[in-house]
Amino acid sequence: MSAPLQELRRELHATAEVGLHLPATQAVLLRELAGLGLTVHTGINLSSVTAVLSGTGTVPDGPRPAVLIRSDMDALPVTETTGVPFAAPGATMHACGHDLHMAALIGAVRRLAARRHEVCGDVVFMFQPGEEAWGGARLMLDEGVLDVTGTRVQAALGLHVLSYDLPAGAMAFRSGAVLSGSNILTIDFHGRGGHGSAPHLAADPVPAAAEFVSAVQLALSRGVSMFDPVTLTFGILSAGTQHNVIADVAQVGGTLRTYSKDTATRALQIIDTVASGVAAAHGVTADVTVRHDTIPTVSDPAETEIARGVATTVLGGERVRTLAQPYSISEDFCWVLDQVPGAFVMVGADASGDPDPAANHSPRAMFDDSILDSVAQFETAWAVERLAALCRDRTRAVTITVGTPG
Repeated sequence: MSAPLQELRRELHATAEVGLHLPATQAVLLRELAGLGLTVHTGINLSSVTAVLSGTGTVPDGPRPAVLIRSDMDALPVTETTGVPFAAPGATMHACGHDLHMAALIGAVRRLAARRHEVCGDVVFMFQPGEEAWGGARLMLDEGVLDVTGTRVQAALGLHVLSYDLPAGAMAFRSGAVLSGSNILTIDFHGRGGHGSAPHLAADPVPAAAEFVSAVQLALSRGVSMFDPVTLTFGILSAGTQHNVIADVAQVGGTLRTYSKDTATRALQIIDTVASGVAAAHGVTADVTVRHDTIPTVSDPAETEIARGVATTVLGGERVRTLAQPYSISEDFCWVLDQVPGAFVMVGADASGDPDPAANHSPRAMFDDSILDSVAQFETAWAVERLAALCRDRTRAVTITVGTPG
């Protein structure tokens, strides 16, 4: 039996699983999708769920149009301290609100199944594990999620709840970059160890690593336009285990965040140049390793306006907002939007009542699941309207072609 959305969200919250393989979470979703007349596929290299709803509305001649709505599935290795009765046992928590994403999308599936006659094309529901730096979106792309209906999806919608910054139920839109891209960096400075009393007989990598941390920030401030922000943060600085021993290797690790792929490329070139130069000055060497975690999450301008219009109709204008600037967090839905035009929407879900609420990823983050119905309604209306527009555009194109003199 289908659970009410709030009850479903809380079941998913208590079933928090981390990474690419989420068997319990997948089982809940498959249970909820059963009996709705969908074509359902599960992943090969991850426990994803892809469900396709084929509408019975009139479709013009040619391939059936298709659109995609995505929800992530995974939790974080965080021990929850909210005190809610439905908290997951152990050291996992839906601290980023993916449980709300899944429940809302199940709500949209149910609504669209009931309105199948209004749907002129196919809706692909992408339930994705491994969003939290596990590469889940790229794995699903590799397994063909965009072409599962036999026709490449023509528009995509993603959203993310926030436990802070936006009031509950508000939806915020932005054309262009909505979230930053993230590159994970590891720089190993290789020297020659020795006794702490005789550094002249060794090649100490520690001063090189320390100098690099400061020097690279100055180089970025001079090498990248001030109008295209770059944030480089180091979270790892390590070397050796003894007070009087010069280590062979010193390691620096961090994250680079940008709002354009070109800026990321330029910044990575600067980082490599500074690491090599500083290392040479200290008589050591440097190896720079980069993991391209995400690119910026970019909303197509036309798709953003379509989604904003749907939200205004569904929610009313007072709950629809424009983001003045992007957020510096990152999202792997970026890889979908890199291949398909679409929109990414931020949704307020602060449930704390605190003037300074805990942000996503905090063990204290609390999300308001009273927003689930309105989010499901928005996703439903977007799918119906986006497919209707694709059908109208195709009919208009055929009419113009047929009516044009030869």
